[in-house]
Amino acid sequence: MNGPIEFSVSAMEGDARSGQIVTPHGAIATPAFMPVGTRAAVKAMAPDELWSMGYRMVLANAYHLAIRPTAELVREMGGVARFMGFPGAVLTDSGGFQAMSLAKINLINEEGIRFRSHLDGAPLMLTPESAIDIQEQLGADIMMALDECTPFPAEHRRALKSLELTARWAERSLAARKSSTQALFGIIQGSIFEDLRKMSAAQITSITFDGYAAGGLSVGEPKTAMLEMAALSASMMPRDRPRYLMGVGTPEDLVAAVGMGYDLFDCVLPTRNARNGSAYTSDGRISIKQSVHARDPRPLEVGCGCRTCTRLSRAYLRHLYISGEILAARALTEHNLYFYARLMAGMQAAIASRTYREFAAGTLARLGSGQSAERD
Repeated sequence: MNGPIEFSVSAMEGDARSGQIVTPHGAIATPAFMPVGTRAAVKAMAPDELWSMGYRMVLANAYHLAIRPTAELVREMGGVARFMGFPGAVLTDSGGFQAMSLAKINLINEEGIRFRSHLDGAPLMLTPESAIDIQEQLGADIMMALDECTPFPAEHRRALKSLELTARWAERSLAARKSSTQALFGIIQGSIFEDLRKMSAAQITSITFDGYAAGGLSVGEPKTAMLEMAALSASMMPRDRPRYLMGVGTPEDLVAAVGMGYDLFDCVLPTRNARNGSAYTSDGRISIKQSVHARDPRPLEVGCGCRTCTRLSRAYLRHLYISGEILAARALTEHNLYFYARLMAGMQAAIASRTYREFAAGTLARLGSGQSAERD
């Protein structure tokens, strides 16, 4: 490889594109979804199970791993991929999102983000420089520049201040990078203001990163605004670099965002909703806790090849969930991640065959039909 990663596009239909990202830990076919393994573990799943589904990259979080078990320990163990026993690549979030999600225990200023540990209250100062150092120690294949994830709602003045800070941190993050084998992505902010999104995109893309991301979306804003800002951000990213839409991940959103030209995605929905009794199917979302499934011998989705659907009935899954059995979370999580992997593979194939528009229309129609699924 000439750089820390290589990115290529093999097919396009409209703005939708398929290709691959080659990292030191192997190639990832795109568009790709990354399961979220915040603490170097995708909840309820073993690394080899993720691999067998086709996942070649997962996401971990620098803030959480810096606190426990510490970046130094992970480095001693050979890096985060080896530490967690995953044979593929790892992307690490810098910790900028935690500045919003853990707002009660942090203070943001020009220097960085001053946290109080969510575990024991111990102080932690996360700066653009230390965020890069942590991610380099973790051995991430793709690192993220430290940003301030603008909360919603935010006034125009507040969002402007946030994106300007993000741009200054982006410069410092790039200057702090020492590793030539780890890629670094910059992040576009701007909340739901069109002028600010354009401003942030111009600022961040003027800096030579290995890839670019749209952040600060899916944080409470209306769906229409999220989609508009995601599309605008994608349209301003370089065509020769990977484009990453952070934290957006319903099946409908993924189909729409791939059509905008995004290559990478992550979201906690398939794993979190599984633990709350929800399963994704081609016909919509099922709430297994509902009594209608108490005597239902069918699988979650007829024709699904996951272990859950080929072995377990809805009636049994409901029994497990109502009984508080750990197997319920395991089985539902496996199905949801299998569904997401199949969805991404379907989009890759549709782009390659130049049938993405038809694929997207048909998929969205089925997801919205509710023919065999109920909303919880």
